Amino acid sequence: MPLKEELKALIIKSGWTMTDVVNRLNEKHNRDTTVQNFSSKLIRGTLKYSEVEEVLDLIGYEIEWVPKSNK
Repeated sequence: MPLKEELKALIIKSGWTMTDVVNRLNEKHNRDTTVQNFSSKLIRGTLKYSEVEEVLDLIGYEIEWVPKSNK
């Protein structure tokens, strides 16, 4: 599943809206990002790794690096 769809699904599953996430991140990091700008980054695939981490932290998730199993 592409990052865009996966991240949106996690946001919704966690009971947040995109607007809530962007507003909270703006408050927390003293930014002025719009929901449209954030959505555009998702669509274009230009969201930074650090931005994904911030969103996941806010909604209660984290990135975990897991080695592939050798079969």
